[in-house]
Amino acid sequence: MELNPDKNHKSNSDAKASLKRLGTELQRLVDDKGEVTTVTLCALLAGGHILLEDVPGVGKTTFIKALGKLLGLSIARVQFTSDLLPSDIIGVEVYDQSSHQFVFHQGPIFTQILLADELNRASPRTQSALLEAMSEGRVTIDHQTHVLPQPFIVFAAQNPVESIGTYELPESQLDRFAAKLHMGYPSERRELEIFQAARRDPLIDVPSSVIEGESIHQLSSMVDTIHISDQVARYVKRFIDRSRTAAKLRLGISTRGGVLWLRMARALAILRDRDFVTPDDLQTLAMPCLAHRVLAQADATSTEVIRSLLTQVDII
Repeated sequence: MELNPDKNHKSNSDAKASLKRLGTELQRLVDDKGEVTTVTLCALLAGGHILLEDVPGVGKTTFIKALGKLLGLSIARVQFTSDLLPSDIIGVEVYDQSSHQFVFHQGPIFTQILLADELNRASPRTQSALLEAMSEGRVTIDHQTHVLPQPFIVFAAQNPVESIGTYELPESQLDRFAAKLHMGYPSERRELEIFQAARRDPLIDVPSSVIEGESIHQLSSMVDTIHISDQVARYVKRFIDRSRTAAKLRLGISTRGGVLWLRMARALAILRDRDFVTPDDLQTLAMPCLAHRVLAQADATSTEVIRSLLTQVDII
């Protein structure tokens, strides 16, 4: 079977054009927060999960719902509370009296975009129900494996840990998020728009399905083709090694963290219309991709240490 390079090139160009439109619509939602848009698009292409941390009421939930509408993907929202059980998320086996068999009833996790709202208000046991799904795209119940729809992306919102009734997310769960973002308060212009439209559906002006599922799949497949040079790979290795010996860190970057950092950088290269990763791609994503993975000593913060490492680790 003959391949048609011109047709493939046009198809890639169309997919990138749709991706650009998606970015424009997201940027309109978050106004001047370019990092939120860039990192969200990278996570979408890389198949990574996003953790949004902020005080309540700054638009985290609305942003994620709008993303689901723009993508035309199925979306489910779970409000995490202290009494939520793992079975409330992944589902449960129920005995059917007519067939005399146990039948699996799917939980809300069987969706393409899962909005885990206020994730850190649930107990650690309930939080752990997401671990297998986030790592492998499947859940196991009573020794039976159930594959989740694809793409499957978790957007988890959490309140700052000093908020009442919150539990800190364990390191193993934090490490499964490709990036952590802070929405912050809207700009003055955007907040005035929100006030003026307060009684309207905030999603009414958001267009549906601006990028087709096939285009998402095509762009995601391109991520694996983006070239990583030996120089770039060695830079990542040096950075990770330095984090593991840094005096102000109790826990450095894991191997998984390095893999996801590189994958997100590959996605960023696509956004920047390149077929190779540069150290600048990695540095652009270092803070959102790495700061949540490390544990700082009492006299420092993880963002301070990552920022310091960016100046210390040589690119060449």
